[in-house]
Amino acid sequence: MSATPEPVPGTLTERELGALDAHWRAANYLAVGQIYLMANPLLREPLRPEHIKPRLLGHWGTSPGLNLVHTHLNRAVKSRELDAICVWGPGHGGPAVLANSWLEGSYTDTYRNVTRDAEGMARLFRQFSFPGGVPSHVAPETPGSVHEGGELGYALSHAYGAALDNPGLLVACVIGDGEAETGPLAASWHGNKYLDPVHDGAVLPILHVNGYKIANPAVLARLPGAELDALLRGYGHLPLYVTGDDPTAVHRAMAEAVDTALDRIAAIQYEARTDGSTRRPHWPMIVLRTPKGWTGPAEVDGVPVEGTWRAHQVPLDRVRDNPEHLAKLEAWLRSYHPEELFDEHGRPTDQVLACVPEGTRRLGANPHANGGLLLRDLPIRALERYAVPVDKPGSSLHEPTRILADLLADLMADTAERRDFRLVGPDETASNRLQAVYTATSKAWQADTLSVDEHLAHDGRVMEILSEHTCQGWLEGYLLTGRHGLFSCYEAFVHIVDSMVNQHIKWLRTTRRIPWRAPIASLNYLLTSHVWRQDHNGFSHQDPGFVDHVLNKSPEVVRVYFPPDANTLLAVADHVLRSRDYVNVVVAGKQPCFDWLALEEARAHCARGAGIWEWAGTEYGGEPDVVLACAGDVPTLEVLAAADLIRRHLPDLSLRVVNVVDLARLMPAGEHPHGMPDHEFDALFTRDRPVVFAYHGYPWLIHRLAYRRAVHPHLHVRGYKESGTTTTPFDMVVRNDIDRYRLVMDVIDRVPGLAVRAAAVRQEMTDRRTRHHAWIRGHGTDLPEVADWTWGG
Repeated sequence: MSATPEPVPGTLTERELGALDAHWRAANYLAVGQIYLMANPLLREPLRPEHIKPRLLGHWGTSPGLNLVHTHLNRAVKSRELDAICVWGPGHGGPAVLANSWLEGSYTDTYRNVTRDAEGMARLFRQFSFPGGVPSHVAPETPGSVHEGGELGYALSHAYGAALDNPGLLVACVIGDGEAETGPLAASWHGNKYLDPVHDGAVLPILHVNGYKIANPAVLARLPGAELDALLRGYGHLPLYVTGDDPTAVHRAMAEAVDTALDRIAAIQYEARTDGSTRRPHWPMIVLRTPKGWTGPAEVDGVPVEGTWRAHQVPLDRVRDNPEHLAKLEAWLRSYHPEELFDEHGRPTDQVLACVPEGTRRLGANPHANGGLLLRDLPIRALERYAVPVDKPGSSLHEPTRILADLLADLMADTAERRDFRLVGPDETASNRLQAVYTATSKAWQADTLSVDEHLAHDGRVMEILSEHTCQGWLEGYLLTGRHGLFSCYEAFVHIVDSMVNQHIKWLRTTRRIPWRAPIASLNYLLTSHVWRQDHNGFSHQDPGFVDHVLNKSPEVVRVYFPPDANTLLAVADHVLRSRDYVNVVVAGKQPCFDWLALEEARAHCARGAGIWEWAGTEYGGEPDVVLACAGDVPTLEVLAAADLIRRHLPDLSLRVVNVVDLARLMPAGEHPHGMPDHEFDALFTRDRPVVFAYHGYPWLIHRLAYRRAVHPHLHVRGYKESGTTTTPFDMVVRNDIDRYRLVMDVIDRVPGLAVRAAAVRQEMTDRRTRHHAWIRGHGTDLPEVADWTWGG
């Protein structure tokens, strides 16, 4: 938006007031019509039961407030020529946002059959919450939406994410007073401490205090005014208040509040961009206090409705079979005077459209709300620049995420001018060995700094806040508006955003079926500090189950990768950062790890997703006697150590080693786009030979993915089984029976006829586990034969 400090007069003329009220009434009429009507959209005849939908679905209570906000944002956008979008936190107010999209014409531009006339109005009404129609929430199908809103708490973090690196954009954000009670929303108020008035756009929070949730009063609505004001000022905002139920007074107050807020934003940006001010600004916000279900039925069946929780959804719920309800609905609809708002063809009148902006300035047509239209490919440099040399497998060690950090640092440097890549995480960038990015950018920070602080700057593009919810919301808003990013997180605590990633996956799955939605950059997770190397933090930091959660979701959207070393992590990262419309989960270690594959080998292996490591096995032609499989860096280490033991102690055994990078490859081809056909799976794992699989996470996930395969009765999976504590690295794998000695024992137990021939070897493996337990309790470190092991194949 413009950074001019010149204020715009805030006094409405009578003509402007009439136009605003006409638009608002029209939007209210359309919102009610969507909830109730399937015919007779303009009330050209008396309302009859057959005009009413058989199932009444939708939310009226928040709709009039959202309509008011949309109407006044229209005025501001048009008069100031703003570039603006709005995040609608009360997403169940779908009737309001759909109504406004239809009024401004963006809905008809998107859906040509829903014309801006009586016929199109009838379609708009009938399709709402109707089989084969559109959802009742502000969904991906809604033009101008970047926020589903079905699950509350994420609106404000999405708004801040959208504003980052968008210096010309205003992001209005309506927050319901119920939504404001959630933990994610409470943390997201701190987004204003990260917003750079020079390089970022502005966020205008609008707290809609209408008093009630579904069945209870809202907490913020019952706070004394001074206490609410102190809370919002404590969050760093300068609140402006709009209160009342008289439309004329509220319109005048709302127009003044919007103008004042936008003047303050313009002044903040002017001071930062022109005068060079570096003080942390206190951004304006609006507190809008209007009745729930405003302008709806005051009472129904003798009980109050307007201004109470009863207005939340459908105030009149027996319209088809109760003549009194039907009459009340007709009176309610006619109270908006549709004959004044729509002409004889059902088109909005000039007065209704007087405040509506044109073209891409319309809230439903702004390209930032269809971010794929603005997306550019990332300038990722050739991987040869970062790859570690591997003359032979297991001859060197590197920290995979530290190697990746060099790629990310260059990516930050190469996007310094275009500013369309961000790294987010909950205070873990350095802990996850990614601190090389600080050579190219700093951490975003607008608050005070001390002499001991490092890597803090107003224009930093690393986002760190100790709220996984806020990190997720920022990144989602950033991606949805056409940029790229990476979320780095401790594996155990990414679960905090389980529900948020659900919603984003649903969004992506839906948009894939909407032709006008352009693909956006994938949501990429880098999960490190993982379960097997949290030996110092212990049980509380050990949980690999996020992968299970994600793989339950829409197969066409989700991808999970377990790169076992530095070069495979580079190959996977290159792929996911270039991808579109996926949720990619990459699980990789940050501790020193053996380098198994050279770069070209890593690329080929990652492209396959799963493959035989011939150099690690002892196959002598024909099918192997046993398959040792692995997925994850520590399981790969243990499998190769087990293979080394087998080569030395059981040299006649034909052993195949299979490594899996792309976990979805285990699924059948019909269940996931990356799934293997049966013949390919059988060639890799055999149909009837024992398979001992060491897996990074919970072992039953592998069984679930492979249960249809012919080899499944012969599949034995070792993985994490909730046996964690503060202990040595190797003791973690021993405690969970995924260690090299246990794997050798599993091979002996499962290869037919081997148990008797190899009894002495099995006994030795048991003895080594016993010796391990005694050693760590006496020395506090792992056995030298484990700590100093190297691949000798």
